[in-house]
Amino acid sequence: MALGVQVTFEAANPRRLAQFWALALDYEVEPEGPGEEGLLAAVVDPAGKGPRLLFQRVPDGRTVKNRVRIDVNASAPRPGTEQGWEQVRARAAVLTQGGATVLREVHDATGRCLVLQDPEGNEFRVR
Repeated sequence: MALGVQVTFEAANPRRLAQFWALALDYEVEPEGPGEEGLLAAVVDPAGKGPRLLFQRVPDGRTVKNRVRIDVNASAPRPGTEQGWEQVRARAAVLTQGGATVLREVHDATGRCLVLQDPEGNEFRVR
């Protein structure tokens, strides 16, 4: 039996990051629990298949490149096609309206993608 997984992010503004990643992944923001106001925020996959993402407030700012990243697979079910690339660009446009910044386009062994930063500077890829 596989174990469930939660990915935890340190954040200056947990609620803002939770709202952004809910938009990015089509997840839902969980309601705040007692005593969590401003300290914690989480998002979950409404279908119950993907991992829970938890955002925890920390006093110090981000100082180095993140070593774990999320790849948003926006081109499915057409990766590697022009239609898939249009889906990637459309998703990136939605995410920039939500607070992301597009950094660059990458062509690597896994294909073509856009590298973005979330509102707190964490890099992720839209494929």
